[in-house]
Amino acid sequence: MLTVLSAVLLAVLGAGEAQAAGYRYWSFWEGSGQGWTYATQGPALVRPDDGAVQGFRFAVSEDSQDAARPRHAPGFAKICADTPAEKGSKRVALVIDPGTAADAPDGRTPPALRTACAVVAPDASTAEALAAVAKPLRYDGNALLCAISGYPASGCGEQVSGDGHERPAASAPATSAASADGSDGSDSGPSAGMLVGVGAVLVLGSAAVVQARRRRG
Repeated sequence: MLTVLSAVLLAVLGAGEAQAAGYRYWSFWEGSGQGWTYATQGPALVRPDDGAVQGFRFAVSEDSQDAARPRHAPGFAKICADTPAEKGSKRVALVIDPGTAADAPDGRTPPALRTACAVVAPDASTAEALAAVAKPLRYDGNALLCAISGYPASGCGEQVSGDGHERPAASAPATSAASADGSDGSDSGPSAGMLVGVGAVLVLGSAAVVQARRRRG
C-alpha cells in the first residue's frame, strides 16, 4: 500500500512539474561592461546615472532565473553617440527588445529591436526615460508594465502553459521587475490545487493502511 501511495504521490507532483508554465511579460535589465543584470527594482524606482544603460525584453519565462536578456550589447557610447550631453540633464541609453515570434502573443510579429538615447532630468527614473522615447506605454492596475510603444496591443503578463497556450486566469510574477514597486511576489512552489490533491491522496492512503491493519487484527 505504501508503495502504491508513493507512486500516486509522485504522479501528482510530476503532473504539477509537467504543467509548469511561464509568463509573457516585459522584463527589466540594467547594463554594464559585464553585460546585463536582472533589475532588483522596478523602473519607476530606479534612477539611473548619466551614462547608464537600461534594457527591456519581452519574452516568455518562469522567473528571473529563466528570463531572456535583451539581444543587444549594453553599449552607452554607441547608443548615445549622436546625442550630445546637455547641461541640467542626463542621458540614459535604452535597449528595447520586443523578443521573437515564439514569444509573441497569438502568433503576432513583434516589432524590431531598437535602441534610444533618452535625455531627461537629472533625477528622472528609468520609467520616465522610457516614456520619453517609447510612448505609448501601458500599465495595469498593479503598475506592471504591459506594453512599450504599444506592443503588445492587449494583455498583460499572461501565464503560458508548457504547450505554448495561454491560461486566461493568471498574472505575471512580480519578479518581472517591470512593476513599479519592484516587489518580489513570485511563487515557484506547488500550486494550492496540487497541494490539496496531495493532501487528499495522503488521507485516502492513510485510511487504506488503517483498514488493512484492522483486517490483519
